[in-house]
Amino acid sequence: MIDNLVRKNILALKPYSCARDEFKGQEAHVFLDANESAYNYPLNRYPDPLQEQLKKSISQVKGIPSEKIFLGNGSDEAIDLVYRIFCEPRVDNVVAIEPTYGMYKVCADINDVEYRPVPLSVNYALSADALLQAVDEHTKVIWICTPNNPTGNDLDRGEIQKLLTNFKGIVVVDEAYGDFSNLKPMRTYLEYFPRMIVLNTFSKSWASAAIRLGMAFASEEIIALFNKVKYPYNINLLTQQAAQDAISQIIRIERWNKEIRNERQHLIPSLRELSFVEHVYPTSANFVLVKVNDADAIYNYLMNKGIIVRNRTRVTMCQNALRITIGSKEENNELLGALRNYRTSKR
Repeated sequence: MIDNLVRKNILALKPYSCARDEFKGQEAHVFLDANESAYNYPLNRYPDPLQEQLKKSISQVKGIPSEKIFLGNGSDEAIDLVYRIFCEPRVDNVVAIEPTYGMYKVCADINDVEYRPVPLSVNYALSADALLQAVDEHTKVIWICTPNNPTGNDLDRGEIQKLLTNFKGIVVVDEAYGDFSNLKPMRTYLEYFPRMIVLNTFSKSWASAAIRLGMAFASEEIIALFNKVKYPYNINLLTQQAAQDAISQIIRIERWNKEIRNERQHLIPSLRELSFVEHVYPTSANFVLVKVNDADAIYNYLMNKGIIVRNRTRVTMCQNALRITIGSKEENNELLGALRNYRTSKR
């Protein structure tokens, strides 16, 4: 039971009842209940509020029962729901690693919840003890991103397990980039850690960022809370259809991801050869963090060449660092060509 972690108003909440919820399990062919238009099928009908067919398809791919899957408008919806379900504004707090994905803090600020960042080690390693030291009786959530963004590294599984074992609140493990890692997904350990929520997304390895579909895997109890609080029709029909289409093309998706891994192996040594590159950090994601001698100058140079990377120099512990996504072979070659010209022009 996690009732002691849930906001009292959420426990007492009576969720909105969709028209489609009310006839679930019944055969129907005339729909005069939801004030929809009778024309322009299928766009005239509200989508399945719980995306049951899509969840069945995802269940087959991810190996998690449909009842333990939540689908959101990007992972950001699931992140926001964690705050709205578990964190009392101006009372509770959350703990997170730093540096990491910026939306954890943005959603904390939106929901008026104290955000406690705990720096990673010099090598971007995770210390469970450091995070646990920041916890108090009002800490409801710990945020972990692995592979981490923007650092790209896998966080130590032993340290994550220590958090899951010793922290009595919710631990969110964001595996947005997990499909590019060789480690076993954390969602496969849900039965051992009932207070863990694992995030995933269609935006990265599924090459479908435009459809804005995020996934959360958790116990049935937690998923029921997500479904209770979410907006009724949060995933539109076009997104559900596009996701089904992506799943039907899983062989092509896997080929693309293999190509990204291969390009990652080729790009990193080439970056290390550049005189202005001081360090290329280990990565298990579809991007690499690169420390250079002047991130602002190199970023602006690339931008003027029509090549956009992410300047992370103003992020804690990322001074003079650029985050570079692993692109296609052609894109990576254009990037390297531009960087080699920059090196030559600075001689």
